[in-house]
Amino acid sequence: MNDTVTPASQAPRVAVIGAGVVGVSTALALRCHGAEVTLLERGEPGMACSYGNSGAISPGSVAPLALPGVLRSVPGMLLDRDGPLALPLRYLPRAAAWLLAFTQSADPAKVGVAAAVLNDLLHGAVDAHESMARQLGVPELFIRHGHLHLYPDAAAAGKDALGWQLRAHYGYAVQQLDRAGIEALEPQAPSGYAHGRFLADHGTILNPLRYVQAMLHAFVRRGGQLLRADVRRLRPAEDGWRAEGEGVPGDARWSHVVMAAGAWAPALLRPLGLWLPIESQRGYHAEFAGAQALVRRTVVLADKKVFVAPMEGGLRVGGTVEIAGLQAPPNPRRAALMERIAREAFPALAGQPARHWMGHRPCLPGSVPVVGHVDALPGLWLAVGHGHLGLTGSLPTAQRIASALCGARAEPFWAMPQG
Repeated sequence: MNDTVTPASQAPRVAVIGAGVVGVSTALALRCHGAEVTLLERGEPGMACSYGNSGAISPGSVAPLALPGVLRSVPGMLLDRDGPLALPLRYLPRAAAWLLAFTQSADPAKVGVAAAVLNDLLHGAVDAHESMARQLGVPELFIRHGHLHLYPDAAAAGKDALGWQLRAHYGYAVQQLDRAGIEALEPQAPSGYAHGRFLADHGTILNPLRYVQAMLHAFVRRGGQLLRADVRRLRPAEDGWRAEGEGVPGDARWSHVVMAAGAWAPALLRPLGLWLPIESQRGYHAEFAGAQALVRRTVVLADKKVFVAPMEGGLRVGGTVEIAGLQAPPNPRRAALMERIAREAFPALAGQPARHWMGHRPCLPGSVPVVGHVDALPGLWLAVGHGHLGLTGSLPTAQRIASALCGARAEPFWAMPQG
């Protein structure tokens, strides 16, 4: 797979499947670079992980999830019903192959390669999102207040040493803080955290759904087409690519198809002979309306694998991982866990109701998304497997696809006026 093809002499006709942040930004990028684009989505655009994520723009997250230190802690996590990782026994047979590949990806050489690829993709993401929000006319949705990672003590932070070493290797400045330094940044920081690591040049999107919707509106204003359709099958044909499913016109043809369907992509790709080992790492959040002033920036409770973010509508507390597939209903225990962590961390939330959410993060064992053209199937492009970094990596992914498909390598689309 690579990300370069010979551009066509006329504007390519492209279908983008999936209207999460990766799909919408890719559709907008393609349209900005001159392609005729149809965006296909069965549900409401932006209402999956693009709605419920924590809004973090985190280019420093170059460490893959599978690290030797993390693997050593997995058995303990699984034995703790309220730990940061949950795997129901009934789902273990289906997850076994993915878990084995995940374990194998923790090899130090593989970790190094993954970190380099992630850094190449994510580098510059903060500037890109700041520019994008401004061009979309929603600059208020972006803040560059940094990310504050909290640990009970320095020894606890030492358990994440490799991740911090990789950040430093790729040039991310990290400030170490004591309790006084933590409170200088976050006066209402949860008690029990005496050690902080601060990444000043990271950002937060304060309403991921509204951000995606603003991109969608810009796409439509530029002449892009949104088609409500449930794509069930893709087929290569002499005249391009065809899609079958409810809401897809029978005569629709595209010269290129970009697969950006997240955790649902493997089911569409398998009939084409492509086997992507994507597993849903189900995440939960609890949101407390009107409580966003409790923090000024993204705050990570590192020992609990939980992100706290000041959303437009309230305080959002989310994270952890549940591996249980696409079909199982949300687990009330996991949702209650997010709410309990939030209330214990912030006593001011006492008595305030919470809204719960669950979404499917599309994760590959090595944490590196697949972005580029499928050489064996001309015209098929993949933008899948972004895991926990879909929002951060969306704009760089979109630019990479659009530049290669349209042969445009000049101005990034987030710097182009979107009106």
